[in-house]
Amino acid sequence: MKKLLGLVAVLAFSVASYAQKGPKIEFKAKDNTIDYGIVTKEGDNGIRSFEFKNTGDAPLIISNVQSTCGCTVPSKPTEPIMPGKMGKIDVKYNMNPGKISKTITVESNAVNYEGGKVALRIKGEVVVKQETGVLEKPKATPQS
Repeated sequence: MKKLLGLVAVLAFSVASYAQKGPKIEFKAKDNTIDYGIVTKEGDNGIRSFEFKNTGDAPLIISNVQSTCGCTVPSKPTEPIMPGKMGKIDVKYNMNPGKISKTITVESNAVNYEGGKVALRIKGEVVVKQETGVLEKPKATPQS
């Protein structure tokens, strides 16, 4: 009987600690990643938004958002995000030609991430727009 009561107590404690109270941040982007795809500097402003929801039961405060380099500039919400409400973190990439692979670190009071830190990622590729001159024939595209 003592073993049974001990087991019940351990299970109750485990369930209670699992159901954390406080703000929780859940991002819409799959794997917290936005894929720019293949884009040109002329055809894209480089701005994307990571949308999220506070799925917890307390106000969510985004205290800091930083990028791994100066070519990616994130902006954070200035007001707390109330439970059940949506928010967004805008990211502007400078659109220099080449591969895009950057990480943005979000610091918050969210209880569903260790230390409230969440890594967001952007990926893709910026290519140089190919211009055809007036006298050039357009290149034939391969037929499938």
